[in-house]
Amino acid sequence: MNGTTTTSLPRRSFGETMRADVWWTQPLLVFIGLSIFIIYSTWAAFQSENYFSGNYISPFYSPEIFGDSPHSWLGRKPTWWPGWLLFSPALLVLWAPAGFRVTCYYYRGAYYKAFWADPPACTVGEPRKSYWGERSFPLIMQNVHRYFLYLALVFLIILSIDVWKALWFSDGFGIGIGTIVLAINVVLLSGYTFGCHSLRHLAGGFLDQFSRSPACYRAYTCVTCFNQRHMLWAWLSLFWVGFADLYVRLCAMGIWHDFRIV
Repeated sequence: MNGTTTTSLPRRSFGETMRADVWWTQPLLVFIGLSIFIIYSTWAAFQSENYFSGNYISPFYSPEIFGDSPHSWLGRKPTWWPGWLLFSPALLVLWAPAGFRVTCYYYRGAYYKAFWADPPACTVGEPRKSYWGERSFPLIMQNVHRYFLYLALVFLIILSIDVWKALWFSDGFGIGIGTIVLAINVVLLSGYTFGCHSLRHLAGGFLDQFSRSPACYRAYTCVTCFNQRHMLWAWLSLFWVGFADLYVRLCAMGIWHDFRIV
């Protein structure tokens, strides 16, 4: 039989689905989790105080380019900074790791569902009739993720140096709870960064034949190992970087007292 038959699928209204499971649980938890982190990190970034305690510095404020702590690279707030403009050392650097997470392939899928309901879940009706994708502004900006990856790798080096500094107290070498907190933060951020889809492509995903480059194949396999748990690394590192800031902040305020193990 010749000819073409066209079938139009019925469009679901927002939230309409034939699923019998509690599909809304995951997007709800993602919404709550990301909202808590966004609110806390924004508040912490604007405080501009209690972000360092001795040899510890909050990862939200590192590297401290200008600031009042001993960790500052270039000294106090510059004289050319406009008096009417709010100053916080975190605002000079926090955009880089934030940009890396916002454009992350996993987080994009997570917050598209949780915040924009695009769609809220598989086979669940969404609140819009058109789909623009990531080919128009502002979502086309998501394509800069690979460039934020380069910055994220630099930040891992800087945060690792912070862990080294956290080993040296006023009386010499030592290990405190804060040292371990900052070290775990670097480990989790490394697991998240090394599992990045863009890094996986750079490591060997661009090749058509791995047999021509055994080194790239080994690097690709290593990144793939982290990538298989990318969601887990993403959430663990997000929680811990917030906790690391909270730990340093409470120690600086005198609410918590750092315990020296060594």
